[in-house]
Amino acid sequence: MKKKDQKQSEENTEFVKNKENPKRNYIFKNSRITKLGFVIILAILILIVFGIILSGMFFESPV
Repeated sequence: MKKKDQKQSEENTEFVKNKENPKRNYIFKNSRITKLGFVIILAILILIVFGIILSGMFFESPV
């Protein structure tokens, strides 16, 4: 007889890990490197959006 598939236990994942709460289930660690990485990624995304808008205005074909 085959065994039934075991269901995965419920996960308790948090978005940000604090120093006072040593957990393994977290997405981001509350540190200086994480904040710096977030700022760099945000700046790149803003530049991409600005470039798309600017190129749309610059290369707009007259109709």
